[in-house]
Amino acid sequence: MSWSLPVVAAALAAAPAPADSVDPSVLEETVLVIGQRDAPMTVVPRGLSVSLGAEQFEAINALNVEDLMKYAPNFFVRKRFAGDDNAVVALRGANTVQSARTIVLVDGFLVSNFLGNRWDFPPKWNVVGPAEVQQFDIVYGPYSARYNGHSMGGIVSVTTRDPAVSSAYVVGQRMAMPFNEYGFDETFTGFSGEAGVTWKPDASPWSFRFSVRHFENTGQSMTYNLLTPATGSATPVVGAFVDPRLATPVFGAASPVDVVQHQARARVSYETDAGWRIDALALVWLSEQELFDSRSWLSHATTGAPVLQGRVGFEGRVWNATGLNLSRSERTEYLAGVKAAGTLGGWETTVNLSRFWIADWDARTSRDFTTGLADGAGTQTLSDTPGWYAAELALSRDFATHRLSFGAGGSLYETSSDTRTTTNWRTAASPVFSTATYGKTENWGIWAEDEFDLGVWRLSAGARIDGWRAFEGGIAKAYSGVRVDDLYPSRSDRSFSPKLSATRRVGEAFDLQVSLGRATRFPTVGELFQGRFDDITQAIDPQSFDPNLRAERSDDLNLMLRHRGATTRTTASVFLQDIEDAIFSFSGLNQFGTVVSGYKNVDRVRQYGLELIFEADGFLSSDLDLDANVAWTSAKTVRNAADVRAEGKQFPRIPEWRANGNLRYRVVDPVKVSLGWRYASRPNSDLLGLVRGDAYVFQTEYFTVDARVSWDVTPSLQLNAGVDNIFDDQAYVSHPLPQRTWVFDLKARW
Repeated sequence: MSWSLPVVAAALAAAPAPADSVDPSVLEETVLVIGQRDAPMTVVPRGLSVSLGAEQFEAINALNVEDLMKYAPNFFVRKRFAGDDNAVVALRGANTVQSARTIVLVDGFLVSNFLGNRWDFPPKWNVVGPAEVQQFDIVYGPYSARYNGHSMGGIVSVTTRDPAVSSAYVVGQRMAMPFNEYGFDETFTGFSGEAGVTWKPDASPWSFRFSVRHFENTGQSMTYNLLTPATGSATPVVGAFVDPRLATPVFGAASPVDVVQHQARARVSYETDAGWRIDALALVWLSEQELFDSRSWLSHATTGAPVLQGRVGFEGRVWNATGLNLSRSERTEYLAGVKAAGTLGGWETTVNLSRFWIADWDARTSRDFTTGLADGAGTQTLSDTPGWYAAELALSRDFATHRLSFGAGGSLYETSSDTRTTTNWRTAASPVFSTATYGKTENWGIWAEDEFDLGVWRLSAGARIDGWRAFEGGIAKAYSGVRVDDLYPSRSDRSFSPKLSATRRVGEAFDLQVSLGRATRFPTVGELFQGRFDDITQAIDPQSFDPNLRAERSDDLNLMLRHRGATTRTTASVFLQDIEDAIFSFSGLNQFGTVVSGYKNVDRVRQYGLELIFEADGFLSSDLDLDANVAWTSAKTVRNAADVRAEGKQFPRIPEWRANGNLRYRVVDPVKVSLGWRYASRPNSDLLGLVRGDAYVFQTEYFTVDARVSWDVTPSLQLNAGVDNIFDDQAYVSHPLPQRTWVFDLKARW
């Protein structure tokens, strides 16, 4: 961190002296947190930190648990429809396909899917239902030694309701989304039911909580199919949509997504006479997705008969209409964990062990549209228990003006899947092996931190050492009925990551914090072991993976100043992140003229920006509360020797501007209304900055306005009605985002 010491020295020297009346010991309780302040943060709040609680949650139409964060500063979740299990967090300069740059925890257990780093490796949000959440904590950036390099984007911690007293709840929810685009003009609907019970016997050290959730929804089509140029004889057709924003006409769409999810969760807690608390958690999550209703809007120009696929003639040209199919997938996933917290030899000690695994994952796809409708040939992909193990140990103790902490942790991620050809895609009849991929990565780390007073300043200094290994990775393919395997080389690496944070109170109303950190994120299984077999050499195509793929390494700075008024809080946060060897997916031609894609390193990416956050309790009126934020980010490729055309361009999928906010008004004692908004400017869709647009396949700007009305019918019964995206803004993250959505729910608590 060549810039770190000069920057922090200048910041410390430039800060004004505190007022004489301010007791430096108060710094011990100074935490720069946006949002709720009734409960302490569950992650170390260094750098910009956000904590959300009941007041914020009640103003949100939460169809899934990740919705509870949607108005947080400089924050976006790539959620394409209600029930989408590919909801990736994007905060600051971590974009919507960089899923491995954010650590997500639920009750302290790791639910981040670091089997890959892409849109389809999101956190396992569905291990918890929205009604069970007590608190959401978000920390932006890697400023604590407690967390490994996956925190280079940030950390999200979900805390569920503590089983402290006997209670019960039931929630019923209904949703409807009228959808109109191309050949769609219909309303997609869904519903969910959630219930839970907590039993805490009087004077007993035991407590128990059990909850269940059932969710069903039909989401809009995620993929539109475009005609591709062709030659030769063709069937004359009508019905394609000519969209001037797209290169070729749209002729069809993948099926709307029918989603069914079941969830059951149990937690047992025990408090010993010695002051230790032990929690055990078990969860099962069953999910099904059916895409049986693909659409072709083509019909024969003369007879009017439907045309599903093939070579067609439209508006005087010949095209291919291909790419439509039918599919179905089922998954059964489990989370099991145990954690203990107490005092051991004078040290505050926590131990956390967990395991997440997909016990059954069966995905079936037809070869094309006509074979799908006829239950013809297709493929079946079976995964062999992908998942991860995680373990953490932390100890802390006070020594005079110091608070010393240290710990260790590690994780093992593993995956394996086989793809087979079948004669009946729906029943997976007569399966014949086709391809397979597999691999493992393991991470371990040790860390130490010291928080101490220097009179005016309270400092935290720490460091961690991480080790990483990738091994047993390979790919297989069938040639002449014989399986051929080829293994990737094993890899290992180490890193050292220092951290430093300084906090002080300035006068009576200001808090200042400067945080610095280095983070190293090692490649995931999916980034390393994602190559393809070349049919000519019958070995892994060397152009489809990078055997020398390097870890991403970032140097980070966050300078934050916060003003505390009588009823307002205003925060300004300036951040800088300098990344060497950013990992990005490239596409190109191999030596045989085949298009292949693989993860490569971008030599240097730099991002910096400014966030402004305003909170007011009683804004203009004692019954009106406001949370509003705006962020500006410059994230550019500084050096890219592989293709210098990328240099100076805004990094893909990172908007220059974001603005989120929420306004809450208590109309009368039992009735509350809220208004929320989310905005982002149009980002680049590719590394070279050449792909920009306002339609399907592009990353577009969005501006959505949401509203909600809550009525406390009785102290234990609440009725809610809301609408998301009131003005029906059409936006895309390559796929179409939800249009106007109506939400109704009834909540009861005892």
